[in-house]
Amino acid sequence: MKIAMVGQFPPHIGGVGVHIHSLAKKLIKEGHEVYVITYPHKDIKDIDGIHVIGTKGVNIPGLRGLFFAINGKRELKKLIEKENIDIIHGHYLLPAGWTSVKAGKSTKTKTYVTSHGSDMFEIYKKQSLIRPLIKKVLKDADVVLAVSDTLKNEIINTKIPDIEKKTRLHWNSVDINKFQTTKDNESKFKKELVNKFNIAADKPIILFVGNIIKRKNVDLLIEAKKQLKAKANLVIVGDGPLLRQLKDKTENEYLEGNLDNVYFTGSRTDIEDIIPSCDLLVLPSFTESFGLVLIEALACGKPVIGSNVGGIKEIITEDVGLLINPNDSEDLAKAIDRILTDKDLREKFQSNARNRAKDFSETKLPYDELN
Repeated sequence: MKIAMVGQFPPHIGGVGVHIHSLAKKLIKEGHEVYVITYPHKDIKDIDGIHVIGTKGVNIPGLRGLFFAINGKRELKKLIEKENIDIIHGHYLLPAGWTSVKAGKSTKTKTYVTSHGSDMFEIYKKQSLIRPLIKKVLKDADVVLAVSDTLKNEIINTKIPDIEKKTRLHWNSVDINKFQTTKDNESKFKKELVNKFNIAADKPIILFVGNIIKRKNVDLLIEAKKQLKAKANLVIVGDGPLLRQLKDKTENEYLEGNLDNVYFTGSRTDIEDIIPSCDLLVLPSFTESFGLVLIEALACGKPVIGSNVGGIKEIITEDVGLLINPNDSEDLAKAIDRILTDKDLREKFQSNARNRAKDFSETKLPYDELN
């Protein structure tokens, strides 16, 4: 069969792209043909047998999505007519989901959409003017997929007619062969940190990986770092609109003697080499539909701490990590101290981590037509 996916995809960085990539590779392995329509980028190219189509547009906040909705729909309709596409799959309800259902209805092509979280938890809840568009996408899609039970319930609570019948749980997955810890990759990133930032190599590394945006709540992690009893390095990997602000805050706190050993690396694509170097990964988000980086860390045998919200609490069990209040820096500081100072607890989490990751290691194809 021929499947067209719509949404963020490499070289763009993010969990949605990782999810699409995993699905596409599994489809190709089973003999299907996959096309991906994604946002503009100068380095767009086919990868792993996947046909990648970049759209025209601009990378200006607010306009980026509008351009993608219009140009993505145009490219998708052309692709459907040229290649006789069997299935459309839009990832993220706006704009990719809107693009997908519009092209699907006009060409009578079966359309799946996946909600990845912030489309429902953030945009749907907080932007009343856009809410009708999201409801229209959910109404017009043939099948709606959610990456966690919490997100699935959020979609069902929209009370759109028949929404419960067509909404299904479809977990993210992790490549446990790509994400694992060996002596080589355990020291690789740590050596880079020592050479570039002169970090204290004998101190444990607390790691955050993700977009530096308000929802990810990185500020809480910096506040918690000030309250730690254990000596540790905090390494923040990622980019985003709040990066400059957090760097300035960290520098000011350092000059005042309140904070030290905090390092920002910027955006990276080699996460499989970064996570093995840490001692603990933290995801303190206010909202999170799933938390892909958590299962990547678990696959590397690392303890994890996450907010007691959304999909995070569906991933972190008492055998692999701790849940915290995303509004309480002291709660986070105590959780970090507990793991770093309690050897028995830390070793328990480490020994159970990879087995927990294996619960998410199978990439399942959600399409009825393939069964």
